[in-house]
Amino acid sequence: MELPTELVSAAATTWGNSTTWPPMLGHGGNETGSARAKNATSILIAVVITALYSVVCVVGLLGNVLVMYGIVRYTKMKTATNIYIFNLALADALATSTLPFQSAKYLMETWPFGELLCKVVLSIDYYNMFSSILTLTMMSVDRYIAVCHPVRALDFRTPAKAKVINVCIWLLSSLIGVPIMVMAVTKSKGNCLCALSPADGVVLCMLQFPDPALYWDTVTKICVFIFAFLVPILVITICYGLMILRLRSVRLLSGSREKDRSLRRITRMVLVVVAAFIVCWAPIHIFVIVWTLVDIDKRNPYVLASLHFCIALGYTNSSLNPVLYAFLDENFKRCFRDFCVPWGARGRATPGQPGTAHGTAHTPAQPRCQPA
Repeated sequence: MELPTELVSAAATTWGNSTTWPPMLGHGGNETGSARAKNATSILIAVVITALYSVVCVVGLLGNVLVMYGIVRYTKMKTATNIYIFNLALADALATSTLPFQSAKYLMETWPFGELLCKVVLSIDYYNMFSSILTLTMMSVDRYIAVCHPVRALDFRTPAKAKVINVCIWLLSSLIGVPIMVMAVTKSKGNCLCALSPADGVVLCMLQFPDPALYWDTVTKICVFIFAFLVPILVITICYGLMILRLRSVRLLSGSREKDRSLRRITRMVLVVVAAFIVCWAPIHIFVIVWTLVDIDKRNPYVLASLHFCIALGYTNSSLNPVLYAFLDENFKRCFRDFCVPWGARGRATPGQPGTAHGTAHTPAQPRCQPA
């Protein structure tokens, strides 16, 4: 699934030995009123998507970098669950870092950044897609072991093993990411539809599949749908189904009520993050399969608007996760607060506090992040 650079335009056309997509905006000289209306709609879509991508880029990049900083900075945040969250934040940060290039492509109707960045951006899309869902799957398995097999969890749920699993996730993601990087190319289209660079023509950032191109394009999309969506969702559903049965049958999962509340809280947070991922990514996965296997009108403006919405929704998930951590996890909330509030303000003396009288040095408050 070429996401999103390949699925950003009006209708599929076979060009050379690859499947790609023409520019979204039209600039024909002799346009009918209907054509001009469609072009105005396309321009509006491009502007809206660019504005949305700008917000997602700023929130997602800053939020995910802050999540990674909190986990690296504070020793007590280095738990197995947070190691997986670090991996998810890394994938999301990489994905949001490509959005300025995507926005420029939407507005300029061409790829002006060269073949190297084309390879990087397309491969990051696939790396993010696979590493994110594999990380969420492992987080669900981790929660299942913590809830249903607490004794076994003592050996399995360690930060060191979580780091090894994260490395394995990136190696598995490379099975699709590296071939995508190899197949990603830039080509100039003969007919220039771009008003911004009429002399150079439209440059497409695309995947060039081996012959027969249409066959391998279809096989790739089906495999991505199965291994980056169906199978992980099935594993996640089974894990949470078993956890729900366990939580309903046992009042106290651990030896103390405080630990039990913490266990249930973390499980709930992971469930919400997984649910948000499914809601954001299911539409584009389903849309690509329908687009590939079903004979639909690929020039219908409503179909195209739905396509662009689904792609944007997938990217939005990358900026949503840090917000969810801040709202659902007190430890992340405290770490965000510790980072955002200046050290001087936190160390400033307040009336009635011991050690703040004149002539007494006051030690700045230490980070209050606790294990998650």
